[in-house]
Amino acid sequence: MNDWYERSMKALQLNGLSNGTQEGYTRMVRLLVEYYDKTPDLITEVELQEYFLHRKNVSKWSAAYLRICFAGIRFFFMNVLQRQWHIFTYLRSKKEKKLPAVLCREETRRLFACTRNPCYRAFFFVVYSCGLRLEEALSLEVSDIDRGRMMIHIHRGKGAKDRYVPLPPSTLAVLRTQWISHRNPRLIFPALGHSRQEAPRSENHMSISSVQDAMRDAKQRARIHKRGVSVHTLRHSYATHLLEAGVNLRAIQGFLGHSTLETTMVYLHLTQKGHEDASQIINQLMEGIDHGKD
Repeated sequence: MNDWYERSMKALQLNGLSNGTQEGYTRMVRLLVEYYDKTPDLITEVELQEYFLHRKNVSKWSAAYLRICFAGIRFFFMNVLQRQWHIFTYLRSKKEKKLPAVLCREETRRLFACTRNPCYRAFFFVVYSCGLRLEEALSLEVSDIDRGRMMIHIHRGKGAKDRYVPLPPSTLAVLRTQWISHRNPRLIFPALGHSRQEAPRSENHMSISSVQDAMRDAKQRARIHKRGVSVHTLRHSYATHLLEAGVNLRAIQGFLGHSTLETTMVYLHLTQKGHEDASQIINQLMEGIDHGKD
């Protein structure tokens, strides 16, 4: 299996996929191999079909998880094993149209106050105040902070796209305090290590799992019981709060790094802005119109 793993990783890297996508796709192939307990080149198209049906109907994987499963296995079989099977032409998982969870501003402040470790508190503040994805914030380096223009340079965001996002003065102050706490020459959020003394020399950023654990703890302490609240919720909250404050939707699209405006338009469903006076406006429009009453 090691040979197939190496070939898979090389193909994924040459395709320019992000590290997170590479890990997700590789994991899906590994789960397939473990299920059948044989090397992937011995798995048939019929077995692949049965595997997908098992994950859908027995394992009850979500549509989002199935999409990763389909994409990862399709990529591996088509690009590494050169299998041009018919199943890959109709493999689909319907995308769920769920609205993301969003915190109000008071809940956001409460979450920050209930984050016990100052390092994670700083991390959550940066994610929220700049609308970053989790891995974008983890990968921030000292050289990405443009204090002269008050911008942050995000390198290789989703889709391998760079972008600049506004840097609020309060966020710059948080970043400076965070860096002074460890003085790592490159990373802003380095791994702390077991002794918490490794941060100044660390070559790696904090782990995703440690950040997620800190979010679960803070959410519980803040008594936030909304479903689906995660680190990514801070990014959704950033966009929604900007929209409520009157920021143009096109500007928000640029800050978030969305390829299409349609993706950003989901936040129109998450805000009450413009709804409050709708009834009053409608009533005013209808005044004086003859509705046929005798």
